[in-house]
Amino acid sequence: MNNHTAWEKVLLARDSKRITSKTLIERVFTDFIELHGDRYIGDDQSIIGGLAFFGNTPVTIIAQEKGVTTKEKIMRNFGMPHPEGYHKALRLMKQAEKFGRPIITIIDTPGAYPGIKAEERGQAHAIANNLKEMITLKTPIISVVLGEAGSGGALAIGVSDSLAMFENSIYSILSPEGFAAILFKDSQRAKEAAELMKLTALDLKEMKIVDEIIKEKVPLSVNPDEGIEAFKKYLTKTLKELVKKNTEELLTNRYNKFRNIGVFTNSQEPKEDI
Repeated sequence: MNNHTAWEKVLLARDSKRITSKTLIERVFTDFIELHGDRYIGDDQSIIGGLAFFGNTPVTIIAQEKGVTTKEKIMRNFGMPHPEGYHKALRLMKQAEKFGRPIITIIDTPGAYPGIKAEERGQAHAIANNLKEMITLKTPIISVVLGEAGSGGALAIGVSDSLAMFENSIYSILSPEGFAAILFKDSQRAKEAAELMKLTALDLKEMKIVDEIIKEKVPLSVNPDEGIEAFKKYLTKTLKELVKKNTEELLTNRYNKFRNIGVFTNSQEPKEDI
């Protein structure tokens, strides 16, 4: 495991040269067919999703995409989904459940888009609905944090049976700048805040929120090859384990996993589905 500080890992997770979800999909999966639209509002380009194969296994992929060029970053809204992005994600998850396909989600977002139009279209409800629905989806769900994983915008596609983080990724309730602005009344103290937030993969693994850390050896922004191979090994092992479980065991384990880390309360227990 490398010895980067928390702030250094924040910078690595945000590095403009770090591979995006689109590249990870191209390198790991075959025959990817992208599907569009939420059937309500439109097609949010910050979330890409569709069908693919991992080896011989058909899977559904849902990923947050930041874009690479300036033009693409603007089109992708810098990886910050609108409500229609989360609607699209859930539509594809329901489709995967219907046809018995495992779901792979790739998380890489500073957070859900906080603009007025997004709020008017029900951003909070879209996120909350995804949380509620994902906890009872009757198919295996695997999530991986590729770069940034910010707040409910990340969790909305991260309720899964197994959660992994790349070694130099981060997962937090908000940005270090936002945390510093609230705690210290000074966003310039983000470096100090990052050390307090416990947002690195190692921190979250120790707190048993993350199931596995995918080693990069060298940062993905420098050479992604070793990190991608490590991800393939994790995916192979985890898929093999999860597809063996019957639906009742899968849902019970998933619910207990999130109850143990305090995401759901007793009143939200989906008793009729387990």
